[in-house]
Amino acid sequence: MNQNARTRAPEHPRTVLITGASSGIGESFAEVFAAGGFDLVLTARREDRLRAVAARLELSHGVRVHAMVVDHARADTPARLCADIASRGLTIDALVNNAGYGVPGSFVSSPWERHDAMLRVMVVGLAELTHRLLPGMIERRYGRIINVASLAGLVPAPAGHTLYAASKALVIKFSEALSHEVVRHGVHVTAVCPGFTISEFHDVTGTRAQVSQLPPWLWMDSPTVARQGFDAVMAGTPIYVNGRVNRTIAALVRYVPQGIVSAVGRRLGRRYRNTDTSR
Repeated sequence: MNQNARTRAPEHPRTVLITGASSGIGESFAEVFAAGGFDLVLTARREDRLRAVAARLELSHGVRVHAMVVDHARADTPARLCADIASRGLTIDALVNNAGYGVPGSFVSSPWERHDAMLRVMVVGLAELTHRLLPGMIERRYGRIINVASLAGLVPAPAGHTLYAASKALVIKFSEALSHEVVRHGVHVTAVCPGFTISEFHDVTGTRAQVSQLPPWLWMDSPTVARQGFDAVMAGTPIYVNGRVNRTIAALVRYVPQGIVSAVGRRLGRRYRNTDTSR
């Protein structure tokens, strides 16, 4: 564990807010931060799963865990969440914006309300929560912000999941620019960009059958993704691509002729075009 994770005395641990923490990468980030001595504020929609994660981490790491059941697709969630945190006398020193999902199928096959909700979770809510918590970090001259992006935001986008890659690309650029703005204040911002990760994400989007055909070497596990992301933000790395395979892919698409890349993207897109399940 990076020794820069905590600089306060043990009786005054730092606190991290992690969204979408009931499973997958979010739960793994909670595990990593708890192991580093951070108290936790965890959010998710599934109350039973969230409280189970909170109880397990309190028992295994001896940290305080606050479980807050919220829906990040609601426009008032960032304001209500920050008010709830303040009412408990908590100070947020680190933020992991992890909540997210994809809308598969073609762009017009889903009603706009569904796309709007996804953008609220993936982009607008992420930016607003960061905007609300950042001033306190700047004032205290300490902050760690992880925005969970994706390799999809760095490579050409296939058909289907039309707004997913676009939203991740925005998160990457947002994180990069913000990192340059606030690093002088002791605040580190990192966009963590995993590729295919073993989690419930593809079950939720209804694409498990398609992605299960991919070779094993393309996959990473969520604990490894979270541990690498934690180390990256502590080191002050603005953009971190998880895994050698993913870093190679991200580099190759910058040099391979665009026509070839586009052809591969169209081929991959056919696997998702007819898949359209709800959240």
